[in-house]
Amino acid sequence: MKLLFFVLLICLTFVSPFSSALQRFSDLPYDGTTNLFTIHGSNTVGAALAPNLVKEYLAQKGAEQIETLQTGVENEKIIRGVVRESRTIVEVVIEAHGSGTGFKGLSSQQADIAAASRPAKYKEVNLLQHKADMRAPDSEHIVGIDGLAIIVHPQNPIHTLSVDQIAGIFSGDYQDWAELGGNSGQINVYARDDKSGTWDSFKGMVLGKQKALVDSAERFESNDELSDLVASDVRGIGFVGLASVRQSKLVAVSDGSAKALLPNKLTVATEDYALARRLYMYTAGTSANVYVNEFLNFVLENAGQKIVADTGFISQELKAVMPEGYAELPQDFRDITANAERLTINFRFKEGSAKLDNKALKDVERLVQYLKTNNTLTNTSLNEIVLIGFGDKKKTEERARLLSKLRAMAVRRELVRNGIYPKESVGYGEYLPVASINRSEGRMKNRRVEVWLRDGAAIAAE
Repeated sequence: MKLLFFVLLICLTFVSPFSSALQRFSDLPYDGTTNLFTIHGSNTVGAALAPNLVKEYLAQKGAEQIETLQTGVENEKIIRGVVRESRTIVEVVIEAHGSGTGFKGLSSQQADIAAASRPAKYKEVNLLQHKADMRAPDSEHIVGIDGLAIIVHPQNPIHTLSVDQIAGIFSGDYQDWAELGGNSGQINVYARDDKSGTWDSFKGMVLGKQKALVDSAERFESNDELSDLVASDVRGIGFVGLASVRQSKLVAVSDGSAKALLPNKLTVATEDYALARRLYMYTAGTSANVYVNEFLNFVLENAGQKIVADTGFISQELKAVMPEGYAELPQDFRDITANAERLTINFRFKEGSAKLDNKALKDVERLVQYLKTNNTLTNTSLNEIVLIGFGDKKKTEERARLLSKLRAMAVRRELVRNGIYPKESVGYGEYLPVASINRSEGRMKNRRVEVWLRDGAAIAAE
C-alpha cells in the first residue's frame, strides 16, 4: 500500500499543470447527436484555426471519423465526430462572420464562445456587463498572436513601408506606386469588410481616427480570397492575417523611429512587430458548459498552441532564439545580454497601470513551466535569467530608466512568488522603441519587459 501511495505521489508531482488531461466522452447519451458548444465571430480565427483546434480536441477526447461539414452558408461549418462507445455524434458549430458577431452571439446566448481578432470594444463590454466582466481573466482568453500582414504582388519592388505610408496608401493620399519608389502605375487597394476583426485591427493600428479607407477599395469577407487577388494583381496591395499570405509578398513595416520588421516567430510572438495583434476567445466568465472550459484549457496548453503554430499563426509556446540583427544593437545592450538568447515573450501591462495584463499573467505561468521543464532555475543550473524593462520618453532619461526598471521588478516579483529568482532586473529606459512614441498605443507597446537566458557556463569559461 505504501509503495502504491509513493508511486501515485511521484506521478502527481511530475504532471504539468499545462498537460492536456482531457476526459474521454463518458457522460454522453447513448446514441443521438450532442452539440458540445458553438463558436461565433472572427473569420481570422474561424476560417481555419478554430476548426483545427476543435478537431484535435475531439480527437484527444476519443472521437473518430472527424469531418468538416459545410452548412451551405458561407463561413459557417460544423465539426463533427463519432464516439464509438456510445454510438453518439458530437459536433461543434462555427459561424465566422466577424468579431462583432461573436459578442452579439454571447449576448443572445446563441454562442458559447466569441472568437475575436481584436479586444472587446467598450460597447461590447457594456453589452455583456450584466453577464460578466469581459476584461477579466476568466472571460478574456488570448489563444495566439497574429501578424497583420501587408501584402503586395511578388514582383512589386517595394520591400518596406512605414505605418504612415501604409495609412496614406489605404486612405488615397498615395495613388501611384512611383510616389513610394516603386514602378509607375495606379495603386489598387484591397481591404477586409467592415464586420471583420482584421479590419478593426487595421483601422485602429494604421488609419486611426484621422483617416478613412479610400472609396475605391474593394472589400472582402475572406482573408484568403483577398490574398489570392493581390497575388494576381501587380498593382495590388492589401492586408490579411499572417496565416493567409499564401502566394503574395510580405512587406516589412516600421513605426516611427523603430526599425522595419517582417512578421516572424520572434517579432510577432513578442508583439514587437508594428502590426502584431492578439487573437481572442471570449466567454461570459467561467462557462457553465464543462466542454467549453475544457476546450479553452486545451487551446491554451502546449498541445493547443502547437495547432495554433501549425495553422500559420504564432503560438505562445516559449522558445529561446537569437534575434536577427543582434550585432546592430547598442554595445551596452549587447553587454547586458552577452552569452544570452531571447525568449519569445514580452510582458506588457494594463493601460495606465503597473499591473500585468491578462496575457502577461498567463505568460508568467508559461515562463515558470518553461524554466522548470528546461531546468533553468538559477539555483539548480548555470543558466541565468535577465529581465530588461523598456519604456517611453519622459522628462529625463533617469525618469524613463527608473520606470522601466520598476516594470522589470514587477515581473521579477511574480516570478519570485513562483520560486524563480532572476539574476538581473535591468531598466533600459526609452531606448530601442518598437513603436511610435507619438501615439498612445505605441507608447503602451514600448512599455515592456523582455526575458533573456544567459549561458552561465560560457561566462565561467571566459
